[in-house]
Amino acid sequence: VASGSKLVSGGMRKNPTLICVPIMGESVDKMVVDMGKANASGADLVEIRLDGLKNFNPRENIKTLIKESPVPTLFTYRPIWEGGQYDGDENERVDVLRLAMELGADYIDVELQVAREFNDSIRGKKPEKCKVIVSSHNYQYTPSVEDLSNLVARIQASGADIVKFATTALDITDVARVFQITVHSQVPIIGLVMGERGLISRILCAKFGGFLTFGTLENGIVSAPGQPTIKDLLDLYNFRQMGPDTKVFGIIGKPVGHSKSPILYNEAFKSVGFNGVFVHLLVDDIAKFFQTYSSNDFAGFSCTIPHKEAAVKCCDEVDTVAKSIGAVNCIIRRQSDGKLFGYNTDYVGAISAIEDGLRGRLNVSGGVSSALAGKLFVVIGAGGAGKALAYGAKAKGARVVIANRTYDRARELAETVGGHALSLADLENFNPEDGMILANTTSIGMQPKVDETPIPKV
Repeated sequence: VASGSKLVSGGMRKNPTLICVPIMGESVDKMVVDMGKANASGADLVEIRLDGLKNFNPRENIKTLIKESPVPTLFTYRPIWEGGQYDGDENERVDVLRLAMELGADYIDVELQVAREFNDSIRGKKPEKCKVIVSSHNYQYTPSVEDLSNLVARIQASGADIVKFATTALDITDVARVFQITVHSQVPIIGLVMGERGLISRILCAKFGGFLTFGTLENGIVSAPGQPTIKDLLDLYNFRQMGPDTKVFGIIGKPVGHSKSPILYNEAFKSVGFNGVFVHLLVDDIAKFFQTYSSNDFAGFSCTIPHKEAAVKCCDEVDTVAKSIGAVNCIIRRQSDGKLFGYNTDYVGAISAIEDGLRGRLNVSGGVSSALAGKLFVVIGAGGAGKALAYGAKAKGARVVIANRTYDRARELAETVGGHALSLADLENFNPEDGMILANTTSIGMQPKVDETPIPKV
């Protein structure tokens, strides 16, 4: 299935990692339609979740599903005790998996708890082409590297052709332990981490040698928490083009899933033929993140709310401007020695965009002085982005006012840049003047509170 020479959009396939689409229809007819869609989307195989079927006639239904599937099939009949929907007799469930194997399934998934018995029962009767995936799911947390190694050894010892374990990410650093296990595995291995903090496990497994990953047909219709769509895997993350030497970049934030950075950067990487991938990084503790992902593989980062100020302390060197602002939004890892360099490009991007907007409105060309010179510039928020805008506006000759929920933070920033401070409550009675600029740098107005504003709408 995973022939390394298979042509894909954008050239040769750079990794053998398979993309499997979970098929979870309530009827065989719906499953057949979805298998067709999975094939058209570029899936290597489909996972048929038998526990999702409402009226299930094993022999007849499995025959139809195998016959109608345009791609190889993986059959899973997941019991409630392992996170599935099947709540019947255990012997009957295992009989169905045996039947799927006899009828021509390419893969079957058996839970570790019953795997040894199952594999003993089929000894000598297993069709040559069928591979047994033995799986273990941890919906609570991600164990230590030592515990994961022991788990993999137990799965192997149960007679698995392919080892599968799925854990849960309580922190993005949990995923690093799974990468460590996957990259050193001598057997075909599927190591995935569930939840939004585990998303990178499902994308970067192509870099670290995972046997397969799951990609859904549609957003939100997932067989486990945190699965991306197959379209995103192929088109957004250029999954087929990833290899062991692919550099990883990402946007560090919390929340971060709304960010369009991966769309921008992955498209840019593709257009210039750069071997990199850009991902969302939902980070709770930025210092812990950098301590964990310290290799040159993780080469550069954008940094957003709420980590821009804490990021300054994580860098080995910080650009003079970023130091003056006290916030970093761009971090590069120097490949020669692994040192982290921090920059602030926020103020350049935001201030130049505001200047362009003002010039367009006033219909003036860019002269020597800035369109901001002498203007009243009110910044709401005194975090990393607020600091950048206040610094940039002041440098362009604007009169700066900082308003913040915590007045002391506003005063501190105002003293640093040379401006005035207000509390957010004061702002409601603030008399604006013509041509004033109001910049909201708080998270109010971002996803999910897109219709809210930090001050009343007028």
